Amino acid sequence: MPSDYKAGTSISGLTENEAKEFHNLFVSSFIGFLAVAVVAHFLVWQWRPWLPSVKGYTTSMIDGASTLAHHVIALVA
Repeated sequence: MPSDYKAGTSISGLTENEAKEFHNLFVSSFIGFLAVAVVAHFLVWQWRPWLPSVKGYTTSMIDGASTLAHHVIALVA
């Protein structure tokens, strides 16, 4: 056994309670990161679907901007 080994600790040097506390923190952090990643992927998918339409990406964006411009002009006029 190594000379700095303490009884009641694991290879990492943490006690069982410290290891459980670290595990809980790691799991909750991972779940939070996963939730942020899922929301980010959903928002990007709403903005630009992963599979483009037959017209492609730019045509649909130009059509959307054109439609918005027509609505704004109609409100102003």
